[in-house]
Amino acid sequence: MPSPSDPPIAETAPTAAQITDYDRAHLPTYLRLLDAESDGAPWDEVARIVLDLDPEREPDRARRAHETHLARAHWLTAHGYRDLLRPPH
Repeated sequence: MPSPSDPPIAETAPTAAQITDYDRAHLPTYLRLLDAESDGAPWDEVARIVLDLDPEREPDRARRAHETHLARAHWLTAHGYRDLLRPPH
């Protein structure tokens, strides 16, 4: 469950070719998504617990947020991680 200090989740994750401030703020979220995927957790449970979205009330929004944030997490592990050591602009 997100803590009160967790930044809000956008409807879709960034798609920029470089790390954004949003990405930096959501690194723990991305890691939790990757862990949940590795554990085989159902997407709707992950959306509820990690993203704090209700897939029963807003199924399209929850699925879109889950899919785009998970895709961004994968992008970070394959490409974006290089920018993590550089200071933000």
